[in-house]
Amino acid sequence: MTMRRALAILSVTVLAAGCGTPGDPEGNQDSPPTTAPTAAAPTEQSSATPRLALSYDGGVLILDAETLDEVADIPVEGFVRLNSAANGRHVLVSQSNGFTVLDMGTWTGGHGDHNHYYTADPQLTDIRFGGAEPGHVVAHDDRLTLFSDGTGAVDVVDPSGLLVGEGDVWHAAVRAPHHGVAVARADRSIVVSVGDEETRSGVEILDSTGKQIVSNDQCPGLHGEAAAAGGVLTFGCEDGIVLVRGNEIRKVESPDPYGRIGNQSGGEASPIVLGDYKTDPNAEHERPQQFSLTDTATGAIRIVPLNASYSFRSLERGPAGEAVILGTDGALHVFDPVTAERVGHHPVIGAWTEPDEWQSPMPNLHVQSGIAYVSDPNARRLVAVNLGESGPAGSVVAETALDHPTIELTGVEG
Repeated sequence: MTMRRALAILSVTVLAAGCGTPGDPEGNQDSPPTTAPTAAAPTEQSSATPRLALSYDGGVLILDAETLDEVADIPVEGFVRLNSAANGRHVLVSQSNGFTVLDMGTWTGGHGDHNHYYTADPQLTDIRFGGAEPGHVVAHDDRLTLFSDGTGAVDVVDPSGLLVGEGDVWHAAVRAPHHGVAVARADRSIVVSVGDEETRSGVEILDSTGKQIVSNDQCPGLHGEAAAAGGVLTFGCEDGIVLVRGNEIRKVESPDPYGRIGNQSGGEASPIVLGDYKTDPNAEHERPQQFSLTDTATGAIRIVPLNASYSFRSLERGPAGEAVILGTDGALHVFDPVTAERVGHHPVIGAWTEPDEWQSPMPNLHVQSGIAYVSDPNARRLVAVNLGESGPAGSVVAETALDHPTIELTGVEG
């Protein structure tokens, strides 16, 4: 199985020991950052070494993504959330008081017309971002945008800067504290949610100075975002979805009076965004058996039936943009996003039920390099399934037992 990523970056063996001062999101600065060597000297490898991170109550497990062998078990206090830094090497660990950078200890260094590949011991770094109640992390336009729910602060980080030991932050905006989300774009504008501690009503676009360009208050209960082809951004609402194209904000209504789209999965090569879909405004824990496919080019929302429910950790995209959903029947359901036809059904784990508390361990789906990784916390198991890019679709390429019931799952390609 081939799972490689060749990043054309400088070969580095250092990481930042502390946060830099607020700076330019393009990575410009007047003096070099403070750096320190990794805990152990790096080892050169013959190819890239992808790795996975799985959180549990008390720490983060690091696994080799090909063999699923354990690489490290890093203690972390409190409820831990994980987000890829989208640079092939780092993961952001969300704790109660901010985002901490986890060095996964695998990277690729460019050297003229060829690359070198390295591994080292994974470790939590001293680089920290954000503040109280860290929320969404969005990778878009070669930027990471972090939203801290407890402070309303929007921080923008250059993910490639982390590779060379830079921890600079662009403090982009501060809004009323709320469960929000923000996306920085290449022109230094920011698309950010509007809300307060009780409600969320829409989005606004700020220019590079923080001045409002345009706003829209037609997205009650705004939650979740995704990117689509042509630089389009989407945000879910209780009655549809909001499309942001340039400085235009367009609301698309759901086919039902209450048709909530929240969690979404997009891809910058596809105009179609996969989303969940709920229709009961009075349900405390609705477990839907349908999902949404939104064509951002036409504004059409298609509701697709599914013979199983799923959770917010169940939505992913395949190597060719397929909509991949981990159902509560324990199977991967694969759909063509254009025709909405199911093109794959792969049983992976046993049947499960979404817990009432979203923080509780539940099966998680992560797709990386054409492989679907499915965690099964009830069985303390992780399964890697080929989606057809490098072998028969649905074939199990690796599986392993885990020491802990895991909560969240992400990975890096090395």
